[in-house]
Amino acid sequence: MQGKAEMKLYFKNFWNDTQGQDLVEYALAAGMVAVAAVAAMPQLSTTVNTVFSKIASIIAAQVT
Repeated sequence: MQGKAEMKLYFKNFWNDTQGQDLVEYALAAGMVAVAAVAAMPQLSTTVNTVFSKIASIIAAQVT
């Protein structure tokens, strides 16, 4: 009977143990940021390309 009580206490302590929980939360947050970044890349690259093209045309117009 002593073994059953010890096992019950072990599982109770294991269930209430939160050590390492922060690491999992940070990993999930980093994963969500990575997915969002990958999803935004096509539109972002188009926008950046447009901005640099406009800057290049303004510089070319001023030089000539």
